[in-house]
Amino acid sequence: MLYPVPPVMVTCRDENGNDNVMTAAWAGTICSDPVMVSVSIRKERYSHDIIERTGEFVINLTTEQTAWAADYVGVRSGRDEDKFQAAHLHKSLSQNVKCSGIEESPVSLECRVEQVLRLGTHDMFIGRVLSTDVDPRYLDENGKFDLDRAGLVAYSHGEYWTLGRLLGTFGYSVRKRPQSKTAHRAKIAGGADASDRPAASGKRTADKRAAVPGAGKMADGAACPTTTGRRTANKAAFRSHKPEHKQDRKDSGRRTVDKAARKKRSRKEKGYGKHI
Repeated sequence: MLYPVPPVMVTCRDENGNDNVMTAAWAGTICSDPVMVSVSIRKERYSHDIIERTGEFVINLTTEQTAWAADYVGVRSGRDEDKFQAAHLHKSLSQNVKCSGIEESPVSLECRVEQVLRLGTHDMFIGRVLSTDVDPRYLDENGKFDLDRAGLVAYSHGEYWTLGRLLGTFGYSVRKRPQSKTAHRAKIAGGADASDRPAASGKRTADKRAAVPGAGKMADGAACPTTTGRRTANKAAFRSHKPEHKQDRKDSGRRTVDKAARKKRSRKEKGYGKHI
């Protein structure tokens, strides 16, 4: 099952002008344009037949202050009593439908039934939202609905819960994080020097250059712009050993000449190469 869900109070009015209110946990938005909502109601509920006959209902959001009333009207039947009076709820005038809203609710959605889906234990009433009535007490200075001030509740496995702390806003997972004031001040104070500071990887490369004499230098002593890491160190070591390599080759050549001279003298002494 999908939990938590909003425990909304659904109001309706019969042909004789009698208002009733019930609680439904299976309700939600199903379309944004046009604005459409759904509410699933058991066939045996008193409000089910009223809504089916009149084709109208109002969805009222539940708050911490009205949680007790929402639970009460959810377990009592309108066949036996006036649940508005028993739950100490007050009626509010609707603009586009005949049934009343709930004055204590921060938001009331006036709906007209567009379709009824026969699902099994429940029938789903799909309604078009004709009007959204918002209590001005729950609007901030910009006209936005203040969720914290409203104190909405959630319903999960037979329990009513208040909403927790804010985790983020829509799209925050891909939004670039703003630069902190401390980092911004440091960048301004450092000026061009701050942008020239090497990163961690650059520091490790510099340490490798320092470990090998002559690393990261070109023949004229200027810094090599593309020398990094172990390859740079090997190249530097190779350059530093070039004189020794030349000397080794020179000494090797001298030994080769001496060996050839000794061999020639030996052949001459033994008489090889003479004509008989």
